[in-house]
Amino acid sequence: MKAALYCRVSSEAQDTVLSLSAQLRALREFAGKNGYEVAREFIDEAESGRSTDRPAFKEMISVSRLKPPPFDTILVWKLNRFARNRGDSVTYKMLLKKQGISVVSISEPVDDSPTGHLLEGIIESVDEFYSLNMGQDIRRGQAENARRGFYNGSKPPYGYQIVKVKDGEKLRNKIEPLPEDSVPVRVVKLQFEMSLSDKGCKAIATKLNTQGFRTLKGERWGRTTVYKVLANEAYAGVSGWGSVRLENAWPAIISRDEFNLVKQKLGNKSPLAAHPRTVTSQYLLSSLLFCACGHSMSGHSAKSSSYAYYQCQRNFKQGKEACCSRSLPKDKLERIISENLKSTILTDDNLEKLVMYTNEDIRSSHRIIHDRLECVDAELREAGARLLKLYEAIETGIVTLHDLAPRIRELRNKQEELSKVRVQLDADAVVEKQEQVNLQKVKSYAGDLRVLLDEGDVLSRKAFIKTFVKGITIEGNEAKVEYRLPLPGGETETVLPIDTFGGLTFQLDAKSSLFK
Repeated sequence: MKAALYCRVSSEAQDTVLSLSAQLRALREFAGKNGYEVAREFIDEAESGRSTDRPAFKEMISVSRLKPPPFDTILVWKLNRFARNRGDSVTYKMLLKKQGISVVSISEPVDDSPTGHLLEGIIESVDEFYSLNMGQDIRRGQAENARRGFYNGSKPPYGYQIVKVKDGEKLRNKIEPLPEDSVPVRVVKLQFEMSLSDKGCKAIATKLNTQGFRTLKGERWGRTTVYKVLANEAYAGVSGWGSVRLENAWPAIISRDEFNLVKQKLGNKSPLAAHPRTVTSQYLLSSLLFCACGHSMSGHSAKSSSYAYYQCQRNFKQGKEACCSRSLPKDKLERIISENLKSTILTDDNLEKLVMYTNEDIRSSHRIIHDRLECVDAELREAGARLLKLYEAIETGIVTLHDLAPRIRELRNKQEELSKVRVQLDADAVVEKQEQVNLQKVKSYAGDLRVLLDEGDVLSRKAFIKTFVKGITIEGNEAKVEYRLPLPGGETETVLPIDTFGGLTFQLDAKSSLFK
């Protein structure tokens, strides 16, 4: 029987009984004593069992879908290592069962009878309850920490430092300001002074950057980092955690009255906020458009939303000193990208070539994986042959086991590594397995897609553009469009000139202007 070993710890500080080395040792011993051949080992470090978004767990599930599966059993130290969420546990065990793979807990042996399944369900439910209860205990402890004036967190606010204080037998965190004449404290006070004199976050950030001040990470100040300082009650000496508030928990850098005035000013300047999921962005190129400085260009409006444009986020937050790029009219830029897609992608000639390139890429990908599999198999055969010769030399008495033990160990380790590589390549082959693209089907959709680009709703048009466009970079008077698929001629990007002389005019080429 072949088995995979799965280990998980939720934090580096977890008890040694649950440590990765302890789990692996116990699993390997169990496998050896019960006749299991260990095919793979999957290890998740510092990952919560309440979610299945764990790298090694996802890899294990992916590999288990190979035909045939490389193992028929998954060994875990306890069922809560596999999952702490009852729903996830049932779902993934059913998926594995369809592949003929069972999950076995070496510390909680249960049989395959109805009683065994009931016992297993009870164990998983208790584990889920323990996990949820532990989360409540942690949150309750953090709230109590805040009530008593201790600091929750590993990094103090800018301008503060952490000090350890004794609380009974334990050491807990408090914070205190850095010296009065230190740069961070002076910067914090300067920010509040400028805000009280009606300076906005962007103006404050620009001033700080002009004077050479930087954040703790050595980065330029932006409107977001300034806002986080101005909105943080810690600077008024308040310890806060959720709904818990404790005044005078530590020495304040800013008086409570000054903080409240700044808070009021920030509130007056803030627009009404809405969660991004409740408001559909009307900007087609959001998340695709980038400035040459490397920052994204996001959509903004002016004159009561009469004018819409794209602006570099760095320019928007830190001012022209950080980035001097221009703002670009929304409708014009979106139209030129749409027209470019229709003329570059959605023509019969181009579609034929695109399908040809795409199918060639698919075949090439298959060939690469196939060639790598052949190389790995050849190396495995060579390692096996060498081991056989060494064993024959020992049997005939030419050399002793003691002499050849290091070499045998080296070859076995090589076999193990090659076997892991081969399993991964098998998994890659399954993922990369795609059918050839059908040209006639693609052509039949082209007309509908042209209409979609002109008349479709925002979500549909945005989804279409993201299907073909990987990113758009604005650099000077050029817009560089990078496509996800190769264009006819093998290129993956086009450059669209933007003529800014005498006003903003976008062009596809030097002869024809799209916007007059």
